[in-house]
Amino acid sequence: MVPNKTKILATIGPACSNQVVLQKMVDLGVNAFRINMSHGSVDDKKFLFDQLKKITLEDNQRPTILADLAGPKIRIKNVKNGLILNQNDKIIISNDKNSDEENIIISSGFTFGKISKGAKILINDGRIQLEVLKKISGHSVQVKTLIGGIVEKGKGVNFPGVAIDMPALTEQDRIDLLLAIEEEADWVALSFVRSAKDKKMVDAILKEKKASIPIIAKIEKWEALEHLDKIIDTFDGVMVARGDLGVEIPQEQVPLIQKKIISMANKSGKPVIIATQLLETMVESPTPTRAEISDIANAIFDGTDALLVTGETAVGKFPDKVIEVLKKVIIETENTIDYNSILQPIGHEHHTADAISHATCQIANDMSINFILSLTHSGSTARMIARYKPSAKIIALTPTETTYRQLSIIWGVTSIIINEYSKSDDIPSVSAKFIDGNNILKKGDKYVVTGGVPIGIAGTTNFVFVQKAK
Repeated sequence: MVPNKTKILATIGPACSNQVVLQKMVDLGVNAFRINMSHGSVDDKKFLFDQLKKITLEDNQRPTILADLAGPKIRIKNVKNGLILNQNDKIIISNDKNSDEENIIISSGFTFGKISKGAKILINDGRIQLEVLKKISGHSVQVKTLIGGIVEKGKGVNFPGVAIDMPALTEQDRIDLLLAIEEEADWVALSFVRSAKDKKMVDAILKEKKASIPIIAKIEKWEALEHLDKIIDTFDGVMVARGDLGVEIPQEQVPLIQKKIISMANKSGKPVIIATQLLETMVESPTPTRAEISDIANAIFDGTDALLVTGETAVGKFPDKVIEVLKKVIIETENTIDYNSILQPIGHEHHTADAISHATCQIANDMSINFILSLTHSGSTARMIARYKPSAKIIALTPTETTYRQLSIIWGVTSIIINEYSKSDDIPSVSAKFIDGNNILKKGDKYVVTGGVPIGIAGTTNFVFVQKAK
């Protein structure tokens, strides 16, 4: 059984794209891998998919793969070599490809329709700060430098507080999404989500390709904070991407927003992932800072489903050490949590499935039962149990490989592949076979079994019973 309830996601990149390092990372505790679709050619990305598919877990399954789409991020496309902006320098920012080479050229595909004098423009995660003096046209603005620095091609550009009319999916995203479908990614993350409507474009492509992949909304735009309720309700999960979010809003607000998003996602039964700069110092150093350890622990205390390391494993010098540290912090932190006291209240929808899932956790807590078995085809039963944060281990028994992998990022869930079953009458024997066959419990020890009938219909959690090990 997985000893940690909070899951570990790691980004694959040049530092860990060989079989030896990847296998070691899996052995140390990685529950899923992220492929950053922002970088590389189609062949480069296919190579990463192939490398992950060659890794074999203990039960002969491959690791879970999260394909992270680049999204409509605005970047510097062209700039004069060695351009240095000093305080009060004036320059023009344009997304017109035919613009003067003395200007800073940024991504196209939008206009400066709603930008006004005094608006701030930030470059390279806010290291360079500019202020709009005037809008020259729909594609060009004149700015004054507030905080200067070297302007480099490829760096990100943020417009905090300014509503930019960018499409939810770029053409590159469409290509990458089709690749993710072809390569059978288990999850897809959509970057720079601004509203619940952004999911429609992804859904349309998935429907056209007859694919069923859950979509995670990355919260990193100020607009998303105004629509959190609908975003969490509409998407299949959320990720707090603290890098760009810390540029879009005042940095001191990020910890509070993080806590709020985790709480909202927990109540809605949607997985939530915390990402960016968890162990940033370990890109260069084999040891983390005390502040990083505290940051990770606080996210666990707040109830995050998973923690995602990015550059630490993709380009860092110690990718395996990063996982080792993360695992230790998770286990140490979780050992201090009194799960009986943090049992979540019943979901706001008050459906039968909510009541059964809550009752399952309450029964396990009240009777000091250590194992909850969820028999599931779609994974919905296991996810609904996980939302209530029980002290018992949640074991999802499923005959569906995609469900097995999708559940790997869900808090507290260990998924196990079993043979197909088709009748509700099979459930007690299937459960007993797993428990007794794996010597998980002593004779007479109790475990809780839950699921839904009819078999194979998502969201029908409607039974719970307690069974004894033989």
